[in-house]
Amino acid sequence: MDMSVFDLFKIGIGPSSSHTVGPMVAARRFLLENAPLDDVSAVTAELYGSLALTGVGHATDKAVILGLMGETPQDVDPTAVDRMLAAAEAAGELRLLGRHAVPFTRAVNLVFHKTENLPEHPNGMSFTLQRHDGSTVRKIYYSVGGGFIRAEGESAAPVAAPAAPIPYPFDTMADLLAHGERTGLTIPAMLRTNELARCSEAELDAGLDRIWNVMRSCIAHGLETAGQLPGGLNVKRRAANLWRQALGADRANELPHDALNGVTLYAMAVNEENAAGGRVVTAPTNGAAGIIPAVIKYYAEDCKPLDPVKGVRAFLLTAAAIGMLCKRNASISGAEVGCQGEVGVACAMAAAGLVAALGGSNAQIENAAEIGIEHHLGMTCDPIGGLVQIPCIERNGMGAVKAITAASLALKGDGTHFVSLDEVIETMRQTGADMQAKYKETSLGGLAIHVVTVNHAAC
Repeated sequence: MDMSVFDLFKIGIGPSSSHTVGPMVAARRFLLENAPLDDVSAVTAELYGSLALTGVGHATDKAVILGLMGETPQDVDPTAVDRMLAAAEAAGELRLLGRHAVPFTRAVNLVFHKTENLPEHPNGMSFTLQRHDGSTVRKIYYSVGGGFIRAEGESAAPVAAPAAPIPYPFDTMADLLAHGERTGLTIPAMLRTNELARCSEAELDAGLDRIWNVMRSCIAHGLETAGQLPGGLNVKRRAANLWRQALGADRANELPHDALNGVTLYAMAVNEENAAGGRVVTAPTNGAAGIIPAVIKYYAEDCKPLDPVKGVRAFLLTAAAIGMLCKRNASISGAEVGCQGEVGVACAMAAAGLVAALGGSNAQIENAAEIGIEHHLGMTCDPIGGLVQIPCIERNGMGAVKAITAASLALKGDGTHFVSLDEVIETMRQTGADMQAKYKETSLGGLAIHVVTVNHAAC
């Protein structure tokens, strides 16, 4: 496995890892690969397939421009984005990588090809530079989910060997389970050892702690921020108001299931932040970013662990292992396999992480992850208006509750079960391949179209 925990968990901005984070990275990479830029006279960006169909709702247009300006998802100030873009549009020019100015307006230099796909992935984009001598350079990139990008043809290229070989290589869950049987190590212990082949223990722990701190801050900000989400649907933020109601509730009249309300609201708070373009962590995508933070907060605060810091680190390492397997053997891209690859995978990651943090066995970890994906198989990605709002925000709340249920079922068993995680990941891949394109992040089918049809009929 050539991925790291820090590949799965990237700090960035909303509303989409594949449509915002990936295109921003790709635009910047294109310019860096074609520097120096002093003789560039023009730049054009073209979006295809899902990036074109839901690009405005997913802020792909903004992300591309920010990337050309040299901004990165992890460092750009979310509160300054609109001001920066408005200033560039008013000036009619961009400073490429913050330095060399060229004429640029969205209407001329940003092209949406809504009826055309590029061959290697539904999330395709191309960038073209024109130099003063009349020569041009064009390159195609694909945003393949979770903020990962690749250039045209890179998928067929051999993966570069890691700087240091990892002690416990794995391409399937069966590989990990076999390592565990042979060594007696837990899955989080093996993932930790693998990561230490790339960095020091202090660097690893600091990185894991930073991920959790950003997640925790995102929850906190979402639980105190009211108002309306951008994009034109006039969707109100609900998490903060519902959280205040929960804090003021009459404890004597609470029902047992009310304890799960907090988990749902944690997840919704994160995805409201994401929908507003705030700072989030891909987990494994922005559209599913609320599930893992919500379940970690539930673990750290409600499960009363003796060592929550150690437990959270084990949670993240284990969750990353599941995400790596899903990305390698299926997909975490809604445009490729539907929301089963986003919320379904996040649910599996959270369920496995919770079991690991609570001291479950490797077999129980595998069982929890399998349950999490199995009960999301076939889930479509059909966002209304191309916005990461409906049904995405509530769907994260439901996914978090399902993850806790999956973990509970697995912990109450001995790890034996009928369908393996590897088998259900392959099933997800095949289901995504069979799914009609209109149900895969295009807003051309499913709930997106049904709501539009109903609204028109009522007029």
